[in-house]
Amino acid sequence: MEAKHEPKQIAIVRIAGEIRLKQEFLDTLRMLHLSKKHMCVVVPSTPNMLGMIKKIKDFVTWGEAQQETIQLLQEKRKKMTKTKQGKIVPQPFYRLSPPRGGFERKGIKVAYGVGGALGYRGEEINKLIQRMI
Repeated sequence: MEAKHEPKQIAIVRIAGEIRLKQEFLDTLRMLHLSKKHMCVVVPSTPNMLGMIKKIKDFVTWGEAQQETIQLLQEKRKKMTKTKQGKIVPQPFYRLSPPRGGFERKGIKVAYGVGGALGYRGEEINKLIQRMI
C-alpha cells in the first residue's frame, strides 16, 4: 500500500503596499488574507492556489516552507480570534516584522532572480521568514 503524499506547503509573504493597485489584485490578496505589508500565510500547493499566486506575483514573494519554519511561525506569531458564534479559533495569517538586515540589494521592486525581493524564491523563503519573526 502506498503512503499518501501530503501536498507541499507554500509560504507567501506580502511585500508591496496597496497604493495604486487594481481591484482584482486587491481582491486576490484579501482572499489569501494578505491585507497588509509583511503578512504571511501558509497554503497547500494546489492548482487553485498557484493560479492566485501567479496573479499577484508582483506584490508577494513565495516558496516551499519547511516544517520547522511553520512550527516557528505558529509558536511566535499565532494569534487567536473570536468568530460570530463565539468560538475561539486561530487566525489564518501571521503578522511579521520587516526583515532584519533589509530585503535583497535591489529592493522590493525587482524580481528575486535578478537580485530583488519579489517572486518565487524556493527554499530561501525560510531564511526570509526567520529574519522577519
